[in-house]
Amino acid sequence: MITLHHCPQTRSMRTLWLLHEMELDFQIRMHAFDKSLRAPDYLVLSPAGRVPALEIDGERMFETGAITQYLCERYSPERLGRPMGAPDRMAWLVWVHFAETVSQHSAALTQQHVALREDHMRSPIVMKLEAARIAKCYDAIEARLSTPVENRDYLLTSGFSAADISVGQAVYMARHFVRLDDHPSLAEWYDRITERASFVKSLPETGGIYEREFYPPWPVE
Repeated sequence: MITLHHCPQTRSMRTLWLLHEMELDFQIRMHAFDKSLRAPDYLVLSPAGRVPALEIDGERMFETGAITQYLCERYSPERLGRPMGAPDRMAWLVWVHFAETVSQHSAALTQQHVALREDHMRSPIVMKLEAARIAKCYDAIEARLSTPVENRDYLLTSGFSAADISVGQAVYMARHFVRLDDHPSLAEWYDRITERASFVKSLPETGGIYEREFYPPWPVE
C-alpha cells in the first residue's frame, strides 16, 4: 500500500497529482499546515517536518523530486517518466527539478503573506524580490514553451510527462503571487494541463493555505 502524507496547497499536491495520473491505489493521510508536522512520530517520516512524505513497501520517502523520479521509474517510465537513453531524459530531469526552484520563491512569499499574520512582521523588500524571482522563473518556462519546434504543447517535445506535473503544480502555487498575464505561452500551457482530471482531483475540497486568489507584493491589503 502507498500512503501519501499531505497538506492541501503544498508541495505534496505535486505527488498527489502524479499518483492520480498514474491511477495507482493509495491512501491519503491529511495533516494540518502547522506545528503538528514537527511531532516526533511525523519526523520519523520526514526529518525536516514537511510534506510530502510517502510510505511505500515498508519504506518511507521525502522530497518531491526524489518521489517523482522513483514513482515514474517504477510505475510509468515511458509515459510520465523518461528512461535512461530516451532523447528527452535530460530535459525531463531538468524540468522535474526546476519545479523546486519555483516553489522556493512561493514558499518565501507564503511565509510573508500567510504565516506572518501582522504587517509589522512582513518585509516589503522580500515580497518584491521574491515576486520578481518568480517572474524570472516564468520567463524561463515561457522561453521553453515558445520555442518554435513541432508539438510544443508540453515542456518536452515527446509529450506530457511528470515534468509538466511538477512545474505545473509549482506554477499553481506561484499564481497566488504573480499572475501569468505577461507570459502567454505559459498561460496556455497551464490552462491545458490543469484541465486534466488528475489535476482536478488533487485540488483541495475545502480549506487550504491561501485565503484569497491573489496576494499583491505590497501592500498586503
